Amino acid sequence: MVSLATLLRQNPNYRYTWMAQVVSEIGDYFNNIAVFALVMEKSGSGLVVTGVMLARAIPAVLAGPIAGVLLDRLDRKKIMIASDLIRAVVALGFVFTIHQPRPWLLYALSALLMFASPFFTAGRAAILPTIASTEELHSANSLTQTTQWATLTIGTLLAGVSAAKLGYDWAFILNSLSFVFSAWAIWQIATPGGFRAHRAHRAGAPNRGWQEYRDGLRYMGGVPLMMGIAMISVGWSMGGGAAQILFALFGEQVFHRGASGIGSIWGFAGIGLLLGGAIGHWTGRSVSFAGYKRTITVSYLLHGAAYMLFSQAESYSAALVFMMFSRVGMAVTSVLNNAQMLRHTPDEFRGRVFSTMESIRWSVMIVSMAAAGIASQYVGPRTIGLVAGACGLLTALVWAWMDASGRLPEPPK
Repeated sequence: MVSLATLLRQNPNYRYTWMAQVVSEIGDYFNNIAVFALVMEKSGSGLVVTGVMLARAIPAVLAGPIAGVLLDRLDRKKIMIASDLIRAVVALGFVFTIHQPRPWLLYALSALLMFASPFFTAGRAAILPTIASTEELHSANSLTQTTQWATLTIGTLLAGVSAAKLGYDWAFILNSLSFVFSAWAIWQIATPGGFRAHRAHRAGAPNRGWQEYRDGLRYMGGVPLMMGIAMISVGWSMGGGAAQILFALFGEQVFHRGASGIGSIWGFAGIGLLLGGAIGHWTGRSVSFAGYKRTITVSYLLHGAAYMLFSQAESYSAALVFMMFSRVGMAVTSVLNNAQMLRHTPDEFRGRVFSTMESIRWSVMIVSMAAAGIASQYVGPRTIGLVAGACGLLTALVWAWMDASGRLPEPPK
């Protein structure tokens, strides 16, 4: 198994894909911070903020099935480039929202931007086994996921400075240029076999799109490990969606530290994700399949228990530490589960599997965000956090029971 530095140095296909990820994801945060700052400046309305969040989340769910089918039917590289170029145009359109007094254009552009995103993100996951050898795959997966968490930290910091110093116009222009760079980087990758999925030959007329998506769901339903990982995604999203609301509530209402308190909670969550990504990479290098399943149990128990402790902590410092440990457990789980999906999903289903997992996460996060927002009108943040953490703990216990009862066998090679 190669090191992360060796992977970047010796594999130009992965290096270009990684460069595309870094630049485009940092550009995404330029857009996110600028949009939400613009909303608060113009309207100060939490309702408009919620509208923008839903305008971004719902299209991502709807795009999942379409992206999955097309990624398994057409050239994945071309779809990723098309996604980047479309997002470049849409991102530039946000410049016109700066002087638009009504939020409808923000909603429309946010929806278009997020509808195009799964075509790139699921495509990047689907091509990973194509551009990385068996010896490189675990390192490539670990670096890809850890990079997502690193760009969250770096991107939000740079985006805040950019919006404040350069103005909203340049934040949106830089986001657009980041997608152009990403398209150029993906254009550079090449393999002898190309980037179409290797599909088993089926006699008769080709399936319709919805039939192909149903075939993908049938494949996932027939593999217990995939269903177990989907369950973990649901468990994470139930807390992850609520976290979008809870972090602000804890910073403002529980610890009374304002914006700095909210930023610190997000910052310690980011540190935990980076530490967990490193631990997941180190663990996955040698752990057996049985060891992987036990590690998931321990990691998700840590995630749920630490989240519950975070919700009840009286000390602000203790709360930050508990949040960090919660995200360590979540990141270890994410890296190891993704590695198993890459290893065991046949090429012909890979686009549909990864896009479906993405749709599941977004769907549950929408419900979780809405439930947390409604619940905040009736109960305190500590109660909501306790329930969110308990969902994670319950998910870990169900996974442990499935493992102990033999319901999570290793898929055949």
